[in-house]
Amino acid sequence: MTTKTPTDLTVIRADSRGRTRLGWLDSAHSFSFGRYHDPARMGFRSLRVINDDVIAPGGGFGEHPHADMEILTWVLEGVLRHGDSLANSELLVPGELQRMSAGTGIRHSEFNASDTEPARLLQVWIEPDRAGHAPRYDQRAYPAEGRAGRWQTLAAGGSRAGGGDAMRVHQDASLSVADLGPDDALGFTVEPGRFGYLHVAAGSVRIDGGLYHAGDAVSFAGPGTLNLVGQDKAQVLAFDLA
Repeated sequence: MTTKTPTDLTVIRADSRGRTRLGWLDSAHSFSFGRYHDPARMGFRSLRVINDDVIAPGGGFGEHPHADMEILTWVLEGVLRHGDSLANSELLVPGELQRMSAGTGIRHSEFNASDTEPARLLQVWIEPDRAGHAPRYDQRAYPAEGRAGRWQTLAAGGSRAGGGDAMRVHQDASLSVADLGPDDALGFTVEPGRFGYLHVAAGSVRIDGGLYHAGDAVSFAGPGTLNLVGQDKAQVLAFDLA
């Protein structure tokens, strides 16, 4: 793998994230969200939110509105029950991506579908390329073998859009995921003029020699490659951004 290191590398450690704790919710915020406000963490390029949510059994978010945002939900543990104003009523499980293009306006709710087990999910907000898109909901399963030791593209748009099963988003960006076992090696390359963001969803991984655990992240500017080596059973999300 290449040893060329991208520039402007910034590390976000899990314990430096903002936090919201309610009776039914424990949420860690990589960027400013809700009552957590840090002027230095207002997002990265078009990536505006990464919330790491643990929802208690039977708990959840009641119906609430969104507009002009691409919202991606990736469940790590448990089952999430979704409902929205487009008449969708779905269950979301690990290995499935939910994409909700809020566009001109949508209302939705999210609840832990279990009365006994917690649910954990990552919710990602990406700013769209323009306001006023038509609201849309999509949900798709991605087989685990497609991300074992390699990148599996879940969502893409603009110059990153292509064939395959990736969901379309209204932004020049992509979201990929990889599962890494001990000593699994993988590179993540960004081209000149583009930017990358790696978020460790689970487990531990070395990124260019540094050790990163669940909730840690690193942002950087291209061109160049960051080299990942799994330390234990790990999952990493990767964003390629304009």
